[in-house]
This record gives sequence, C-alpha cells and structure tokens, in this order.
Amino acid sequence: MSLDTRVDTPRKLTRKEKRQVDAKTRLSSPGASLIAIVIAVFWTVPTAGLFITSFRTQSDIRRSGWWTAIVNPDFTLKNYVDTLGTNNLANSFFNSFIITIPAVIIPILLALLAAYAFAWIDFKGRNILFAFVFALQVVPLQVTLVPLLTQYVQWGLANTYWTVWLSHTIFGLPLAIFLLHNFMKEIPRSLIEAARVDGAGHVRVFFQVLLPLLVPAIASFAIFQFLWVWNDLLVALTFAAPEYMPITAVTAGLSGSFGSKWHLLSSAAFISMIVPLVVFLSLQRYFVRGLLAGGVKG
Repeated sequence: MSLDTRVDTPRKLTRKEKRQVDAKTRLSSPGASLIAIVIAVFWTVPTAGLFITSFRTQSDIRRSGWWTAIVNPDFTLKNYVDTLGTNNLANSFFNSFIITIPAVIIPILLALLAAYAFAWIDFKGRNILFAFVFALQVVPLQVTLVPLLTQYVQWGLANTYWTVWLSHTIFGLPLAIFLLHNFMKEIPRSLIEAARVDGAGHVRVFFQVLLPLLVPAIASFAIFQFLWVWNDLLVALTFAAPEYMPITAVTAGLSGSFGSKWHLLSSAAFISMIVPLVVFLSLQRYFVRGLLAGGVKG
C-alpha cells in the first residue's frame, strides 16, 4: 500500500496580486502607521480647536487661544443659540440639502449612461471623445461663470435652484464619467458576453448586470460630489438667489461689514461641517474603493 506523498505547490501570484500584497505590506508597516497617526493628529487639532472655540464666550475668544480652555473651562451654548437665530442660518441649512441632493443625483444618472457607452459600446471616435471629456477636468470653473450666468439669464432660469443644480452637474460630470468608466472596464468582458448570449440587450445588461456591481463607484463619486457641493461657496454666490443661499454663504456673511458677529463663525462653521463629516465617516470604505478603481492593472 503506497502513500500519496504529493505536496501541493503554492499557486504563482499574478502581477496584479503581487502589487496588491506589496502595497498592503507597505501600508501596514510600523513606519506607515506612525506617519498616519501623526497626520491624523495634525488634521484633527484644528477641528478640535474649532469645536472648543464654538462653546467659548466672545470675551474669552478675544482674550486667549482655545487651548487655554483645557485648564480653565468656561463653556456656553450662547454662540449656537445666536447663530441659529441669525441671518436665517436654519433656512440656509435646509437650502444646502435642497441644493446638494439633486446636484449629486443628476450627474450620477448622466454619468452612468455616458460611462456605459464609453466602456461597452463601440462607436466611431469613442477614444477621442473620452479623452476630450477627461481633459475637461483641468478647465477652471472660474472661466465658465460669466458664460453660464449669461446663458441662464437668456433661458429665464436666473435666481432659481436650477442654475446651481445645472452648474454643479456640469462641473462634476467629467470626473464622474472618468471614475465610472474605469470601474466598468474592470468588470470581466466574459460576464457581459454571457448576458448577451442569453439575449440581454444594452438596457438589461446595464440594469441587471452592471448596476449592482457599480455600487462602490457610485457611492465614491456621491461622497465626493456631496462634499464638494455642500462646501461650495463660489457657485452659490454666483448663481443662487439670496433666499436660496446655502449655509456656506450665510456663514461667510456672519462677520458682517464691521466684524460685529465674527465670534459666531466657529459655531456656524461647526454646524455646517457636521453633515459632510457624518456622510464621509459612514461611507468612507466605498470612497476609498471607488477611487482605487482602475488604479491597479494586471
């Protein structure tokens, strides 16, 4: 009776797998961990200072730095009460939601269709057109403000939410198309061909095969676009009517012409950053995965 003495040889790693293992080893080393901790501390200190300052009185803010509150705490909620009751900041908080949510959904819907066409539909001039769309990312949005505003006035859309929604859609589409296209190209072609063999057309392939796999990329761009639109000030000041101003514009105006309300800036700024902070922390795993789409090739 013979014994089977065969030993399974380890499978040879592909080039892509080797690069993934190497990146994981570098990022998990003690030196990388120490650097990450130092960066996190320096990144968090200003936020902590802003948070502490938002609870200090106007006289304390004027007299000493926020770090003195650690040994001599004297906190109050008056800044938050005054902030929410000043310059319609509560209304502007809801205006930010009204502006941000459509400005995130509209470019995602358009970019999904465009990215699918660039990735899986063979048409003449596809590569040239995609390169042109990619190049639009380097165009400064400042050079488009006057032409867009002129066009909105001609269309009769001035002083409405549509001007802000369309502007953010235009500025966000190049990145959205590029990101979703890269993610779609990583999906195995055999999966698409198998669906087509079963009789699936473009609509069925898009909704039943690709869309469930695109959740990380969609979430990644949604987070990026949400943070961009929520924190935007330039587009809001250019296109939004006074009654439609977001919280960033109202916060910028709290100091007033003579700086009479500058002590409320910290509390208003912290109120405005709560929502994007919650969104990013709750969905950051999708953000990282989506940004890395297409970054490693086999």
